Order: sequence, then structure tokens, then C-alpha cells
Amino acid sequence: MSGAVPTVADMAVVSFVDETTSGQRSDAWGLEVFEETLSVRELIRRRIFQEVAEHHARRPERFTGLVQPTATERAVNGERAPRRIDPEAQFARAVEAFSRNGFLVLVDDRQVTDLDAQVDLRSGTEVVFLKLVPLVGG
Repeated sequence: MSGAVPTVADMAVVSFVDETTSGQRSDAWGLEVFEETLSVRELIRRRIFQEVAEHHARRPERFTGLVQPTATERAVNGERAPRRIDPEAQFARAVEAFSRNGFLVLVDDRQVTDLDAQVDLRSGTEVVFLKLVPLVGG
């Protein structure tokens, strides 16, 4: 129905998980979405904005997001996480990292290589961000 306002019943909870090629896997966390499809770029944007908002709310010692703050932000704050992290800057770093294969995105075990690819979302969809660990001496 056109123009209908989405309701809680129309919402899906998509799970985000970070993994590394060395086998480490973070606990999954959920993000509510009302759309049935989103681009990979938009999924990354929403993930980044959510983790920055949670960081600002909790104020932990370290920022543990998809991509880390810049060296300048770290230098100003020492080893501690920056007081304020710019979500737009974090998003730009994440898009750049994706484009240079800093991490892969798998949606329900299917790799998606195009930021503008549309992915189907439903409750239980799992989005894995596979961080590539550089080989030592390779």
C-alpha cells in the first residue's frame, strides 16, 4: 500500500557480525530495518552510524568499530578512543576500506562485491564483515 507508515510488524532485525580470516568472530548485534532491500553501502552506513552513536553513549576506553579513527584523532587522545568520533568520516573510511578489500561483506553467506548492490533483508538476515588479516612475511 503506497504511503503507508511502516509498523513494528513490518520491521526486520538484521544481525551484524565481525569476523577475521584468523577465525575470530564477534558476538552478533541487531539493527532494526523497515526496508525489504537496501544497498550494501547503506547497510555499512547504518552500521557505522549505530556503532558511533553507541560509542558516544557508553564512552568506553577504546573504539571497537568496523574501521578505526584516524592517526590524528588517536594522537590527540592518546591510546584512548577519541571523545567524539565523526560518523561521516568513519563511513568514508569504511567505504574506502571496502573498495581496497580491507574487509568483505557476506549477506547470508553470499559475498557481495558491489557497494550499490541491493540485498534482500528479512528478520534473521546475517551480515558478516570479514576483516582481512595481512599475511606475515607475505
